[in-house]
Amino acid sequence: MGRYILTLDQGTTSSRAILFDRDQNMLAVAQKELRQIYPREGWVEHDPMEIWSSQYAVMMEVIAQSGVDTKEIAAIGLANQRETTVVWDKLTGLPVYNAICWQCRRTADIIDRLRSDGLEEHIRKITGLIPDAYFSASKLKWILDKADPKRERARKGELLFGTVDCWLVWKLTGGKRHVTDATNASRTMLYDIHTGNWDDTLLRALDIPREMLPEVVECSGVVGHTDVAGARVPIAGMAGDQQAALFGQTCFSPGEAKNTYGTGCFLLMNTGETPFESKNGLLTTIAMARDGKVQYALEGSAFTGGAVIQWLRDELDFLNESPEAESIAKTVPDTGGVYLVPAFTGLGAPYWDMYARGCLVGLTRGTGRAHIVRAAQESIAYQVRDLVDAMEKDTGLALTGLNADGGASRDSFLLQFQADILDKPVRRPVIRETTALGAAYLAGLAVDFWTGDGELRQLWREDAFFSPAMEPQRRRDLLNGWHKAVGRALNWAER
Repeated sequence: MGRYILTLDQGTTSSRAILFDRDQNMLAVAQKELRQIYPREGWVEHDPMEIWSSQYAVMMEVIAQSGVDTKEIAAIGLANQRETTVVWDKLTGLPVYNAICWQCRRTADIIDRLRSDGLEEHIRKITGLIPDAYFSASKLKWILDKADPKRERARKGELLFGTVDCWLVWKLTGGKRHVTDATNASRTMLYDIHTGNWDDTLLRALDIPREMLPEVVECSGVVGHTDVAGARVPIAGMAGDQQAALFGQTCFSPGEAKNTYGTGCFLLMNTGETPFESKNGLLTTIAMARDGKVQYALEGSAFTGGAVIQWLRDELDFLNESPEAESIAKTVPDTGGVYLVPAFTGLGAPYWDMYARGCLVGLTRGTGRAHIVRAAQESIAYQVRDLVDAMEKDTGLALTGLNADGGASRDSFLLQFQADILDKPVRRPVIRETTALGAAYLAGLAVDFWTGDGELRQLWREDAFFSPAMEPQRRRDLLNGWHKAVGRALNWAER
């Protein structure tokens, strides 16, 4: 038995690799930023070969940093940005087009046609999702329309489709395995989450040949092997990043929830073995598939979370480094009435408006940089509050608290404001890399590196606890202002 688990965490803005030992100590971490490609307004792409090369590079860098014998690596776990769509040539291994990122809105017209064709209710019932350009299905159709309009090569199986997990496993195994896991399949808007099959109705509606689709596997189990510096290492854990984070927060039981503060914000609640249909704009999705059983989750997504801080840094030059946002926000007592709605690529739950766009409102002559930075910070927490409200309405349960993870969860100002605006405590774990940790758990369980869920629960440790301290009237006033600002952002772009 090896002594370490290697996690590959391929995210929207970077590729990362982390080496864990049995006590969850991170022996080495490597990260490489991923270039964002914006061909047109609302379009977002990645270079699939850069996704692969950056992920491979950080994997090898972690090995070099740690100095471990690769024969001591028990397994590899993989977590990935979801919905991002790759189509590649099976013979050459080369992509036929850039990966279309989950944030991209170019396919909104395809979604509108699905709705006009009366497929919205079918999509909700079968996939658990809401028709939206966010998911993979319309992105796949767009690429095929460009690269293989007659679908001749796709029907021959010469073109392959996959989300990022599938693309990486195909590359890691030298093209031997074309598989995706159930959590990623459930985000394509093509997968029947009740029967575990690709849905023929949606495949026909979008003219997507079944021959190009991957095999769907469980999240924990050996799916193939890869060579790591001469060692043959099993790939034994796969999950979309948000489901991996839910698992990494040890939310194994119904009613347990977490929020990941990453590029976007993603709130997931485990609902057990019964899929829970939302009436308030949330998604029903697969939380985990392992040991022959499927668990479901209720999910709310805010497309722009920590990315709003990157926007302040990269596009407005308000920050030199993203962590500066915390200290700058604290220099003013409030935003001075300013609200920033970061609907850069539309709004997710509970609004689901593909045509919403970002807006900055409430500006006065006295508005300064710090007010706008603070408004950006607060916008993240407001969006999570909207998600929690929708989840509580759907389930009839009041969340007693929220587990926080993701890169932006390091920001104590943000988490305190989150607790204040939620009027609920927020907990941050010692290991904030819960996406990577969840993938490690899945891989480790598959190869008996850890004994089971009980051992994993015992390993979870709290780093910080944020208790709400805001007056109720102040909270109500702030939320009223936020919802007024959101109203200005809705339905902005021309259809």
